[in-house]
Amino acid sequence: MTTPALSLSKIRSTLAEHTPRVLPSDRGHAAVSMILRENTTAPDLLFILRAPHQEDPWSGDIGFPGGRLNPTETDPRQAAERETIEELDLDLGQAEHLGRLDDLYGATLPVLVSCYVYAFRHTPQLTPNHEIAETFWFPLEELLNPQRHHLARLVYRGTEITPPAVDLLGPDRTVLWGITYRLINSFFQLIGHPFGDGHP
Repeated sequence: MTTPALSLSKIRSTLAEHTPRVLPSDRGHAAVSMILRENTTAPDLLFILRAPHQEDPWSGDIGFPGGRLNPTETDPRQAAERETIEELDLDLGQAEHLGRLDDLYGATLPVLVSCYVYAFRHTPQLTPNHEIAETFWFPLEELLNPQRHHLARLVYRGTEITPPAVDLLGPDRTVLWGITYRLINSFFQLIGHPFGDGHP
C-alpha cells in the first residue's frame, strides 16, 4: 500500500474531512496550537520549549503553544489562539485554520487537551514571552525518522518512567514525549503515516 504524500494540500484535505472526537469537558481543559509552515517539499512544524517553572506541570518540556481555558472561556479554539498570542505574540488570525485533532485526556494529569492545526505560507515572526525558553521549526518528515524514536528514561514527579519519545534537539537535550507526542501520533495516524510504534 502506498503511503500518502506528506504535503500541506494532503493535510488540508484530510483535516477538512475529519470530524474530531470531542470529549466531555469534565476536568481541567487546555487547548494548544499545532502550527505548520509551508516548505518546498513537506511542511515544518513549530515547537516550543517551555521555561522551567515550579508550578507548571509541563515545565521544561517540548510542546505546542497553548494553555488552560480561562474560567470565562467556553471555546477551546479561542483559548488556543489567545495563548499563542500571549506566549509568542503570534496572531493565528493571519494563518489558515486547517482543522481540529481528536481531543485527548492526560495520561497522568486530570486534563482534557484540544488541539487546533494552522498553516502559514511564510515564516511568521515570533516574540516568545517569559514562559518560553526556546522556539524551533522541525521538518515534519523528519519526525517519522525511526532513528529518532526510542524509549526515554525520565523522572516524572519522583518516579522513573520509560515513555516513547523522539529526539529533536540532540544529545543531552529535552526529548519530545507525553501529551505532545500523543497529539503528533494522532495527527500522523489521521493522515496515514505510522509514527513511532503506532500506539498513543
